[in-house]
Amino acid sequence: MDQPLHPTPPEALKRAGPARTVTRIAAVLAVGALVLVAWSLIDAHRAAAQLRSDMQAQALTSVAVTRAEPLTGHSDLVLPGNVQANYEAPIYARTSGYLKHWFVDIGARVKAGQLLAEIDTPEVDQQLRQAEADVATAEANARIARITADRWRDLLKSDSVSKQDADEKQSQAASMEATLKSAAANRDRLHELHSFKRIVAPFDGVVTARETDIGQLINAGSGTGPELFRVADNHRLRLYVRVPQTYAAMMRPDLMASVVFPDRPGMHYDARLARTADALDATSRTLLAELIVDNKSGELLPGAYAEVHFKVPADAGLTTFRLPSNTLLFRGDGLHVATVDASGHVALKAVEIGRDYGAAVEIVRGITGAERVILSPPDSITEGTAVRVVAAGSGSARS
Repeated sequence: MDQPLHPTPPEALKRAGPARTVTRIAAVLAVGALVLVAWSLIDAHRAAAQLRSDMQAQALTSVAVTRAEPLTGHSDLVLPGNVQANYEAPIYARTSGYLKHWFVDIGARVKAGQLLAEIDTPEVDQQLRQAEADVATAEANARIARITADRWRDLLKSDSVSKQDADEKQSQAASMEATLKSAAANRDRLHELHSFKRIVAPFDGVVTARETDIGQLINAGSGTGPELFRVADNHRLRLYVRVPQTYAAMMRPDLMASVVFPDRPGMHYDARLARTADALDATSRTLLAELIVDNKSGELLPGAYAEVHFKVPADAGLTTFRLPSNTLLFRGDGLHVATVDASGHVALKAVEIGRDYGAAVEIVRGITGAERVILSPPDSITEGTAVRVVAAGSGSARS
């Protein structure tokens, strides 16, 4: 019986099984490696794209934006003001000497004519006594001169003396009368100086300064030395503000305003416009206005800083907007604001301002109110610049 030329199929399959398993494992590993390499390449591409995006975003200028607020009805014009007393006077000595006593100190309430201090004036006292003696001498000389002149006039009637001699006696009598008047005037002057040894209050008020003390040498004069006292009448206060030219026309007598003081939080005081300078300052283009604030309670202090709030009516028939002052750009062709369009690029818009509210301004032309306006734009910003909006402004304007 002949032997078969090839192994039987079962035996061949037994020998081929392990080889096929190795081949399959190698194929799976090769496919896994390819997938891993592909995933790594894709991830690296994504990371690079994200990095480029982050770098581009960081390269953009970051800006904060706000939206314009439409103005309706009345708007608030806020101006800084300086408060002064209704009357305030430095008190100087009108006679020389040494301070003998002072009777009031700072913060004291005084009445007109009340004694503030007394000066010891030995030199003026001696001069006054001398002037009184000079007046007595002049009176005696004038009296004897008048008697002599009368006698010579009677003798002239009987031709006992010459007319020349009689005229000389009349002239001497007139001269003595003039000397008497001069001596009396000097005495009265010294009486006035002597009365100035008493320093009195010129009006009702409060003593705000005392610059002297007992024994101090006092020199007569006004402004030649330190003041002795300072008295202020603060039952009413004068409030001075400088109004921009834009609002000068609305400053009429009896216009009312509300006043806020930093040391009186939450308190509002009424002020009445009393008068204006009726002329603009050529340097600042502002109008000096004086308002009166009632201070009968004495709680408000002269020399204080105040915020004055005027109610400004909006222009009828004209839609205007309010924007923070730090949105304005000053360019060679006028005022602009920088806005951000839907694609994140800058669009510059020329605007015209109306009233200046201090921290904000009124925009009368150039915007519609729907724009996103950049707060504090850099001077280098230009049309079409790509920017990144990071925050919305807050404050008087809506964001």
